[in-house]
Amino acid sequence: MFEKDLEALKRLGLFREILSLATSQGPSVRIDGREYINFSSNDYLGFAGRKELIRSAAKALREFGAGSGASRLLAGGTVLHQELEERISRYKGTDAALLFNSGYSANTGIIPAIAGAGGVIFSDELNHASIIDGCRLSRAKTLVYRHGDAAHLESLIRREKTGRRRKIVVTDSVFSMDGDIAPLSEINELCIRHNALLYIDDAHATGVLGAGRGGLAHFGISPRSGILQMGTFSKALGSFGAFVAGDRDQIAWILNTARSFIFSTALPPSVVAASIKAIELIEKDPAPLKRLWANRQRLAGALSAAGYDIMGSETPILPVRTGGIRKTLRMARFLFEEGIYAPAIRPPAVKVPRIRLTVTAAHSEKHIQRLIGLLKKYG
Repeated sequence: MFEKDLEALKRLGLFREILSLATSQGPSVRIDGREYINFSSNDYLGFAGRKELIRSAAKALREFGAGSGASRLLAGGTVLHQELEERISRYKGTDAALLFNSGYSANTGIIPAIAGAGGVIFSDELNHASIIDGCRLSRAKTLVYRHGDAAHLESLIRREKTGRRRKIVVTDSVFSMDGDIAPLSEINELCIRHNALLYIDDAHATGVLGAGRGGLAHFGISPRSGILQMGTFSKALGSFGAFVAGDRDQIAWILNTARSFIFSTALPPSVVAASIKAIELIEKDPAPLKRLWANRQRLAGALSAAGYDIMGSETPILPVRTGGIRKTLRMARFLFEEGIYAPAIRPPAVKVPRIRLTVTAAHSEKHIQRLIGLLKKYG
């Protein structure tokens, strides 16, 4: 049934396959018996392999078992789930928080819940696919504004005669394929002026920006009732799952109406325990975050000095412009053959093909020098 479609993907250079790691997540991994330096991970602080997280998960596994057995609204929640929600709400400076099973399930559940079919959503054109799908599922009218363009956003809000309808502005704080940061100060101010709810996807900012507290902290914006922050534990915090943080009424509404929360089995307690420990670590020890940004500056500077276009990145996500799909595949293949894992990023994930490099706190100077040496050789 799908043979011709698969052949078409292959002809276009858009066919994808999965490579499986034979090691834990880290700056170097083993694939098919060979070691590779890993520049494709979102484990920004190197927490995924931290012994503290592993011990916490193992303890919870022994005490609570392997699975949660049910949704949170049935018998699937534990005291660990409650503790993590309390910790993340304090960490984000909000009244309350609610756990979700992934960033994708959060966005596809929360956005329909807060917008409703009668709302109007204003969405950045480079928002993550999960946001786009959340907007579609909401059945609300969705207007797309030019990437990072607060003036264009405001013009759309002014032109849209919303009346009493709910207005929602939705944006990533850090854009996952470009590595740039949304102008949250400007967007927050215009949301206040136009009585719009601001929904921030803080997945790649939590643990990275604002001393680890995310996009609002990066810009010195105090959390308020008109802002909802979604974030994940699966990137800088080295665990799995997601959350939304906001005021109590907002969280209560989402708990009662977000289908991806209501109808999903709760996160396993062992995963929740690892996330609790990750928050403890990031609050206690700023050293990994400092190493992350030192490595980011080192790699970004070297890439620019070597003549590569990093496409306006401001974060540890460093896209390298490569040209067309075939050129991107050739560069990725060259790097892979030389022991660097940095897959090609192609449509539909992005319009402009690229190699998406992500540097972490766990990378050594030797890792970065090896990558730069190979990119200089590639030319």
